[in-house]
Amino acid sequence: MLPVDALQQMYQQVILDHAKKPHGRVAALPEPEPGAAISHQINPTCGDEITLELQVKDGKIAELTWEGQGCSISQASASVMNDIVKNAELKDARAAEQVFLELMNSRGKGLADEKAEEVLGDAVAFTGTSQYPARIKCALLGWMALKDAIAKVENNG
Repeated sequence: MLPVDALQQMYQQVILDHAKKPHGRVAALPEPEPGAAISHQINPTCGDEITLELQVKDGKIAELTWEGQGCSISQASASVMNDIVKNAELKDARAAEQVFLELMNSRGKGLADEKAEEVLGDAVAFTGTSQYPARIKCALLGWMALKDAIAKVENNG
C-alpha cells in the first residue's frame, strides 16, 4: 500500500492528466444524431458547464461525447466518467453514477467496498474532492449530465 502522501500525489496527477487531455471531449458538438439524448448542465456556483450527447444502441452506450468549460475538477471528472461508461450497459452506467455519488458523499473517507472502487477506476482520484462541498458540484457536473441523458433515453425508448 502506498503512503497517503504518495497516493494523494497520484490522485492529483490523474486529475491533472484528464484535465489537460480530456477523453470524449469535442470542441463543439455536431448536429445530434436521431435518437441522441442531450443534456446541458451548469454549476451556478462557479459557472462550469457541460453539454453531453449520448447515443445508445442495444442497451449499451455506443457514443458519448461532451463539450464543456470550467475548472480542472469538472473537466477531469467528465473525462474519467467517459472512460468508465463508454460502451457500458445502461444499468452499469447508472450503477457507476450511483457509486460516484456515494464517493462524493463520503466527505473524503472514500468507499468501504473494494468492488465499488473497482467500478470507478480512476474516479477514486476524486476522493479528496469530496472533502470540499463547493468542489463536489464540480465533480458531479458531468455525472449529472449522464444521469439526465440516460433518463431521456429511457423515457423515449
